[in-house]
Amino acid sequence: MSVRVAVIGAGVMGADHARILAKDVPAAQLQVICDASEARAIDLGETLGAKHVLTDPMAALSRDDVDAVLIASPDDTHAALSIAALQAGKHVLCEKPLAPTYADCLRVIEAEIRLGERRVHVGFMRRFDPAYTAMKTALNDGLIGRPLMMHNFHRNVSAPDWFTGQMAISNSAPHEFDIGRFMLCSDYVSITVAQSASGRTIAPVFMTLETADGQLVNIEVNNNAAYGYDVRGELVGEAGSIDLGAPKHATYNVSLQSAQRFDEDWRPRFSDAYRLQNRAWIDGIANGTPDPRLATAWDGLCSTLVAEAGVIALEAGSKQAIKTPAKPALYEQKRQEFPREEPAE
Repeated sequence: MSVRVAVIGAGVMGADHARILAKDVPAAQLQVICDASEARAIDLGETLGAKHVLTDPMAALSRDDVDAVLIASPDDTHAALSIAALQAGKHVLCEKPLAPTYADCLRVIEAEIRLGERRVHVGFMRRFDPAYTAMKTALNDGLIGRPLMMHNFHRNVSAPDWFTGQMAISNSAPHEFDIGRFMLCSDYVSITVAQSASGRTIAPVFMTLETADGQLVNIEVNNNAAYGYDVRGELVGEAGSIDLGAPKHATYNVSLQSAQRFDEDWRPRFSDAYRLQNRAWIDGIANGTPDPRLATAWDGLCSTLVAEAGVIALEAGSKQAIKTPAKPALYEQKRQEFPREEPAE
């Protein structure tokens, strides 16, 4: 079965997703490219062989020749487009966040509950990254015993002047919020946030979270690290620890030095994760069995809930409780064993 996909948003993320679907996902058919910029949509559509090019997202997701919609438009459009896609009977993969506010996430949840079927997934692609896969597999195999702590840091080369500490929490950290929750199988109950006193609006932000099972998760977000894009982590258990290994493809021995290079942004680092996520999403639609690793709309809501509490914690300078509501029955599923590490292709 071929799954016909409309990609809404032809910017950096949308273009990358469209290329993956067109070139690396055999069961996907790139049916529509939709973007507010007609010229950008036409250019990408012609490059990738999309069947149609549109500028109206509602027209794109309501087409009878579209089975699934990948939403990579601006964040504040995600909830409305996800709900409209559900009403049109489509499957959805929405780039994070599901919505910038808890209230809008809840609207998506309510729409999906009315439908009675989980059709919305959120692009927390780290769940498919081979390094995180190896970490989760080792945890499931009992190699480090009961998990106690998870350390994370997330560094970017630079951020624009308008980027703030609040945005580091709401825009950068949600990937860490999700992967920590996914790895530990526990919701967060509190968050504390501090920002270094460097006098810069985008100084590093440091977060400490507690889970319902008593584990600690810390997250450093430094959007002006200068040296490169760098994501690392460590999972600490009662009997040992697991370090997250980032892929390094070459060592350069020149000018009396031996060095490895960092990527400029997230795309090379997580290229396998995006490809594996998108393939799992399409294959799940084709065979009627969603991959349990895919983040659901409920996972998207939980991440936004944590981000909102984190912003309040930073502004108030105090620990904030995170009150996760009861999970609706639609999102209950048996705990799944994490599959073995998949080699890069």
